[in-house]
Amino acid sequence: MELALLYSGGKDSTLAALVLERFYDVTLVTGSFGVTDDWQHAREAADRTPFAFERVDLDRDVALDAVEQMISDGYPRNGIQKVHEHALEVVADLDVDAVADGSRRDDRVPTVSRAQAQSLEDRHDVHYLSPLSGFGRGAIDDMVAASLDVKSGPSETLEKSDYESELRELLRTEFEDASVSDVFPEHTQTRVRDVR
Repeated sequence: MELALLYSGGKDSTLAALVLERFYDVTLVTGSFGVTDDWQHAREAADRTPFAFERVDLDRDVALDAVEQMISDGYPRNGIQKVHEHALEVVADLDVDAVADGSRRDDRVPTVSRAQAQSLEDRHDVHYLSPLSGFGRGAIDDMVAASLDVKSGPSETLEKSDYESELRELLRTEFEDASVSDVFPEHTQTRVRDVR
């Protein structure tokens, strides 16, 4: 069975792929709005794994709407949620049996409700999987330590391929009077360097 996993090159999406590989032919899929070439960081991380990699185009208008939402809200949660839902829709349109992401039990965003998952499955005739949704941060950290070599760093400087990097760039270039630091709080992210 073919599965497309939304892939950022970070520890969670890589760990999700490792959990699912026993049951599916996993392809790591990174969505890009075409704002930056940061998606290549995901390809570099994917090259360290046993999985195929694919890049898909996401709708730039969705990114612009998300950034406007973030500016209005003063925080990124609703905008990132909008982008994640769009990315799932795009990936569900691929010729696959299942789609997945690396969302965890403790994540505030993105999340996929039971109703959203069921709707995605019904409309696209796919299964939606979130293999890490039952695990808390401590368990995830233990599994990552046992299976991955990761680099951690501040989100604004770590080379990564999640939605945030392109949304930050749109904030800088399209909404000049909006401050990236006013919307995105300081936080740490990861990038996979190798699979053990």
